[in-house]
Amino acid sequence: MILLEKPYVSDFLIETIRKNNFSVLDNEVAREYFSAAELTSKEEAVEKYKNENELFYANSENAISFIFENLKNTKLDKMINLSKDKAAFREALKNLYPKYYFKKVDFSSLKNINPEEIPYPVILKPNVGFLSFGVYPIISKEVWEKTILKLEEDIKKFENIFPKNVVNTADFIIEEMIEGEEFALDAYFDKNGEATILNIYQHPFFDGDDVSDRVYFTSKKIIQKYHDKFKKLLDDLAKSLDFKDFPFHLELRANEKNIIPIEINPLRFCGWCITDLAYFSWGINVYEAYFNQTKPNWDEILSKKDDDFYYFTIADIPQNIDRSKIKEINFEKYLKNIKNPLEIRKIDYSKNPIFAITFAKTPTMEEIKFLLGDDTGKYIS
Repeated sequence: MILLEKPYVSDFLIETIRKNNFSVLDNEVAREYFSAAELTSKEEAVEKYKNENELFYANSENAISFIFENLKNTKLDKMINLSKDKAAFREALKNLYPKYYFKKVDFSSLKNINPEEIPYPVILKPNVGFLSFGVYPIISKEVWEKTILKLEEDIKKFENIFPKNVVNTADFIIEEMIEGEEFALDAYFDKNGEATILNIYQHPFFDGDDVSDRVYFTSKKIIQKYHDKFKKLLDDLAKSLDFKDFPFHLELRANEKNIIPIEINPLRFCGWCITDLAYFSWGINVYEAYFNQTKPNWDEILSKKDDDFYYFTIADIPQNIDRSKIKEINFEKYLKNIKNPLEIRKIDYSKNPIFAITFAKTPTMEEIKFLLGDDTGKYIS
């Protein structure tokens, strides 16, 4: 059962649904692509899960409210809630990471914390990700004090979106900053809790303050180096969390000594349908693989590949630009930076904070490094 929701549904996903005749939940977004007769009612979807162990997949976490409202206290509901609650997720993994520091604090109590007692460097972020202003890396007492002031300013921006009592009692998590390279992967746990990895991405940053999602890339060498290590971690996670029949996007950091999960995004793969990179990179249709419960033959796939990097890049609109005043985007000028685009997806910038997603291939890291630091404002009139 596929749950379609905003902000973005790729043509590739729609084509895959039609080709395989996958079931799609009837909702407003789904009706933009399918007739009512082609869709599955809410009642039928609930019955399919309860009586037939129907597999569920969402293109966006905006869709998981359906699970909370209609499948409350089911196994699927519990897995999603455990994934979304970062403190509960950390608590569940204490047996795997007994020395890992994390602390759950409500917003009103942050000011009362003694900054001398914090084991810097740390990350401060919302415990449940409904406050989308992001994460705050903090390396010292001085940065902590500045961050708390900035957080209060950011909270005020959300008072018109969320009820004040919800914002004021929001929980945050303080956790140790994990050293190493950042990665992400798309995978699923099968009915036995065994993990199948469908793609692995490396997530580079422009500098130490960058927390953006501008670029992710994959390569033959990345898969060869990390697949088996990450699969062992996932199988350990499945045992600790008791996760089965579950698709997910996992962010993690890896160094020579440790591999530590950052967070798990439930019921979906990489957002904005960027998971489609697996098809452009390896010929893997992740939606078919999950619903058909098939496992990529990585040895065979990689034997036919060179050492090029496959990547996606998001062309974001700088926060200081009022999207309602944009007259034109110079896509042609922007795309001159990308020598070998595999697919270009223009995004409606009047409704979203980005204007393009591009999948591409490059033999070196130079193109990727340039895109990480590129000022996308210069393409906007």
